[in-house]
Amino acid sequence: MSTFNFTVLPPPESLKRDIECFRITTYQGYESLDVKVCPKGFPGIVYQIAVDGSSAIESISVRTSRISNIPTFFLHGQGSEPSIMRFKNKPFSSIQVVLKPHALYSLFGWEATSLNQGFLLSSQFGASELEKQLKSVLTDEERTTYLCSFLTKKMEETDNRDELIEQTLDFIRDRIASISVKNIVAAFHISERQLQKRFARVVGMSPQLYIRIVRVNEALKFMKSGCYERFVDIACALNYFDQSHFIRDIKAFSWVSPKSIMMKVSEFHSDEAGASYL
Repeated sequence: MSTFNFTVLPPPESLKRDIECFRITTYQGYESLDVKVCPKGFPGIVYQIAVDGSSAIESISVRTSRISNIPTFFLHGQGSEPSIMRFKNKPFSSIQVVLKPHALYSLFGWEATSLNQGFLLSSQFGASELEKQLKSVLTDEERTTYLCSFLTKKMEETDNRDELIEQTLDFIRDRIASISVKNIVAAFHISERQLQKRFARVVGMSPQLYIRIVRVNEALKFMKSGCYERFVDIACALNYFDQSHFIRDIKAFSWVSPKSIMMKVSEFHSDEAGASYL
C-alpha cells in the first residue's frame, strides 16, 4: 500500500487493557481508492478528514449492504465480515483508536452484540464535545491526547468488567494455532452455554467465529512475512484441517483467495490494527 502512510502508536500504560493501538493514516494522492479490509474482531473510534474538511470516506460496503454519507467521526462495532472502504479522490488523514475486543463492554457498558457491523455518531456515544476538540486542532499528537482523555474518563466512569472473558481472549491469542471452544471450557471450568452467552455479550460474536477471525489474521501475517513458500505450510502451522479449509476461510474474511493476496503483496498491509489491501 505504497500510496498510504501508516503509523501505529501504542496506547498509554493506563489504557493498555482496553486499547490495542492508535493507527494514523495519511494519503497524499488525488485518486479515488477502494480498500478491502479484513475483519479482526476489534471495535474502534475513527476520526477521518479530507483536505477540504469533508469526510474522506465516500462509502463502506459489506457483502449484504452499503453505507454512504459516512461521518468524519464515528465509533464502529467489531465486524465479522470483510468490507470495502471507498475513499474520495483527495488527500486525507485519519486517526483510528483500535479498541480491544471487549472494550465496548468495559469502557461503555454496552452489550457488544448491539453494535456489530454498525456505527454510532459522536452524539450517540457521548463524544460531541470531543468531536469539537478534534476539529479544533491540526496535529495528530493533539488529537491523540484528546482521545486518550476521553477514554480515560470513560474507563473511570464505567465499572463493567467480565474478567473471565478478558482472560479467554488472551488465552485464544496465545494459542491460536490449536485453540478450540472445548479447550476454553476445560481451562476455565465454565459450561459451554455460559461461555457462549458471556462471550457474545462482551465481544459481540460467538467464540467460534472470533477464533476463525483471529486465525485468519494470523495467516495473513504469515503470508505477508514471506517466511512460508506454500499455502499448505501456513495451513499446517495454524492447524487447519486441510488446505481447502484454509483457502475457504481466507476467502470468507478477505473477499479473495490466498493466491490473489500473494500476487498483490506490495498492495497489502498488515499491522496491529488489522489487514487491508487495494
